Amino acid sequence: MTDSDNLDLSRRRLLGVAGAAGAAGLVAGAAGGVGISAALSGDDTAAGTGSGGSPALTTVGSTAVMFHGKHQAGITTPLQSRGHLISFDLAPGAGRKEAAALLRRWSATAKVLMSGKAPAGDTGVALDAGPSSLTVTFGFGRTFFDRTGLASRRPAELDPLPAFSADALDPRRSEGDLWVQIGADDALVAFHALRAVQKDAGDAARVRWQMNGFNRSAGATAKPMTARNLMGQVDGTGNPKPTDPDFDRRIFVPAGGGQEWMAGGSYAVVRRIRMLLDDWEKLPLDRQEKVIGRRKSDGAPLTGGSETTALDLNKLGPDGKPVIPDNAHSRISAPEQNGGAAMLRRPFSFHDGIGPDGTPDAGLLFVCWQADPLRGFVPVQRKLDRGDALSAFIRHEASGLFAVPGGPAEGEYVGQRLLEA
Repeated sequence: MTDSDNLDLSRRRLLGVAGAAGAAGLVAGAAGGVGISAALSGDDTAAGTGSGGSPALTTVGSTAVMFHGKHQAGITTPLQSRGHLISFDLAPGAGRKEAAALLRRWSATAKVLMSGKAPAGDTGVALDAGPSSLTVTFGFGRTFFDRTGLASRRPAELDPLPAFSADALDPRRSEGDLWVQIGADDALVAFHALRAVQKDAGDAARVRWQMNGFNRSAGATAKPMTARNLMGQVDGTGNPKPTDPDFDRRIFVPAGGGQEWMAGGSYAVVRRIRMLLDDWEKLPLDRQEKVIGRRKSDGAPLTGGSETTALDLNKLGPDGKPVIPDNAHSRISAPEQNGGAAMLRRPFSFHDGIGPDGTPDAGLLFVCWQADPLRGFVPVQRKLDRGDALSAFIRHEASGLFAVPGGPAEGEYVGQRLLEA
């Protein structure tokens, strides 16, 4: 038996320890993966241990996400606690043939890692962990199509995003030929996948930029809750839900639209948004809440109710002014204020140290998904750019737009319908 076989067997043995609780782990993951309960096996239920007396994987570690499917994983998958975003440019001289070979390698590696197994030549970084809800998602930037001789098949939805007045974009950390999103509920599992993707790129592609993010860890709250960002605000309350009757129409590209390789896919807008936390934290609580239009304590609208209560945009206060100010972030970004424009926000927070001036380089790795960015992200961002009270406390520093094709069928690799048509 080879070293690779031993690594693979070790990870599968750990998954086996989860036993019948593995199915419960899948359910917990689908619900947000918030409650951590021991994955038990055999007669060890009282002790909470697996075979041989070793600790069993929790449901957090045993939860796996399918690689194959109608959509790529990592779009509607519940937010993971760790994430990496990485962009590549094809190497000089690399074209369609090299790109296809690279996507084959990446897809094969992602499938193995997402199942909790170890690929050949594994580094052993995640040897003791289960799949931990790992997802690896792949997308194509606008320039990819020129470099692979596929410019005629580039979707109009990949036309460059318009310039916004508040942008301070660094081109070295923006765009790219290829984009990979990695998420997992364990930091080592996420890094392990990042390293594998980077190694698989070989001579075909070079890293253009890479960003690291995080969210609240699974089990850190007593019940499932919407995540908070680094400003302390509940972030994501107004997200469209898969149970909404128009969810697929808003988020995923339908079949029969002339770009069949994108059927079941989505468009990802990626923005590195730095938060000016020193300025924000100087605001008193009531001022912060008026900037957002929601209570900081529970995310409920200033007009009352709970987090999920609809905004009452017509409600006036005793002074005759709107309770939710005209320039409040929640008012300006509300779908009803933007002709129904909606996008699925799935961000990570980031912190990249303290600058020479003593201010934190921290904020949000904003990732949003939609069937058409010109009808999702663009109209909302235009309105925010014109009068959002939050704009004084954030800075858009990097940007990217990527076409993320539908999920691969069994036996396919991501992007095969484009690259081999």
